[in-house]
Amino acid sequence: MSSQVHVVIIGASFAGVPIAHSLLKDIPTVKVTLINPSPTFYFTIAAPRILAKRDAFKPEQYLLPIEKEFSRYSIKSFEFVQGRASAIDVSAKTVSLDTTRNISFDYLVIASGSTTASTSQKTAVPIPFKQSNSDDMKSMIHNAQDSIRMAESIVIAGAGPIGVELAGEIAEAARQSGRKVKITLVSASYRILPMLKPVGSAAAEKLLTSLGVEIVKNQRVAEAAQSKESHSWTVALDEGRKLDVDLYIPTTGVLPNNDFIPADLLDENGWVVVDKELRAKARRGSAAQLPIFAAGDITNNSMRLSFKAQEQAAVVAANLKAEIVRQGKTKTYDQGDKTMMVVPVGSTGGTGLIMGWTPWSAMVKMVKGKDFLISKAHSAVSGK
Repeated sequence: MSSQVHVVIIGASFAGVPIAHSLLKDIPTVKVTLINPSPTFYFTIAAPRILAKRDAFKPEQYLLPIEKEFSRYSIKSFEFVQGRASAIDVSAKTVSLDTTRNISFDYLVIASGSTTASTSQKTAVPIPFKQSNSDDMKSMIHNAQDSIRMAESIVIAGAGPIGVELAGEIAEAARQSGRKVKITLVSASYRILPMLKPVGSAAAEKLLTSLGVEIVKNQRVAEAAQSKESHSWTVALDEGRKLDVDLYIPTTGVLPNNDFIPADLLDENGWVVVDKELRAKARRGSAAQLPIFAAGDITNNSMRLSFKAQEQAAVVAANLKAEIVRQGKTKTYDQGDKTMMVVPVGSTGGTGLIMGWTPWSAMVKMVKGKDFLISKAHSAVSGK
């Protein structure tokens, strides 16, 4: 191994960025190469408000240049590569890019994250709740904002946090502008936000109903088809009801960004299998430890939340330091089993679950509903 240890990180979001900063700050002999499809960091926490209310924030508040935030490091120590990983050769220790370039590594961190059906859909305008493989996130977000703003009828499938937040933001924006928009929120569960206590679900339902949102419970979207001529949608629910709407937005589930990852590193659902130290584990072959770690949504840890990605980033960075320069002790990650979330329903209130306690609506407004934490976007990418 050369005197300069090369760490390649795939993905520059809530896991990849802090790992890169941590290594560059603490290991003088490290070289970090950070690979990402887009040149900007997308502050996805604020996505429901960004998409529903174009004038709420300026693009430079939620799309931040990645390379600029690493300019304080030596060019010998850091390289940003805008591109998409297309393959990993574990034995050769190389990452191939769609630009036909190959990059060798001593250590690899897979932080490619996840996407949603609405972000990656090919037949319609993508609605990006997550960073996508697009190299122009600004245009993608702008087009999504246009689609939402022009729609007079919308079906949102999925009544988890994103679906509830988005429904609240769209309904509030319509009311503020004097537009009439029919919003239908479809929940497969007998209540919305089923991961919360019933009192939290009831609070969110009351707020949405007051904004004019129709809530359909105990049903799933069986089929959603878009007309090629009118671009409108026909959404069929599993109990037979059909809804003809201008826009359909699925918010259910997440999909792993894994098309470049060897199948031997993935579980049956496509997530990278990691041990407690967040080191990737091959399902077959040698039992030797791989020089590959993973963090964030792409791992087989089930809580795919931004603050959990940051927690995992701290563990991976610590373990790389311990292995490369024998600095500090190795750490382990346990996601725990407690739900912790704050869910605004518009700008005036919301609900959630914090350490087993349902927060007051006014508290949700103060903590997150006011600005969707947009003030924290720069610190998330700057490492400061």
